[in-house]
Amino acid sequence: MSERYRTGDRVRTSTVDPDHHTRLPHYARGRRGTVIGHDGVHPLADLSARGIQQPQQVYLVRFSARELFGHGDHSVTLSLWEDYLSDE
Repeated sequence: MSERYRTGDRVRTSTVDPDHHTRLPHYARGRRGTVIGHDGVHPLADLSARGIQQPQQVYLVRFSARELFGHGDHSVTLSLWEDYLSDE
């Protein structure tokens, strides 16, 4: 499976607030971050919870605390499926 994003790419997370299970934290929706690596190919958790297996690339995305919470000088890294991301 090819990787859509490379280390150093800037991405934005989805703003969708589905009525079903999702592994995209609410505090990270619509936020901008930087891809810092890849975390393998895994079934999309949102679909797996409904019995559907759809493997896709998972990325390590770093966000500044200021971007996520409005303050702080640290960063937060999340493992996020490709469906959660778009080009900035």
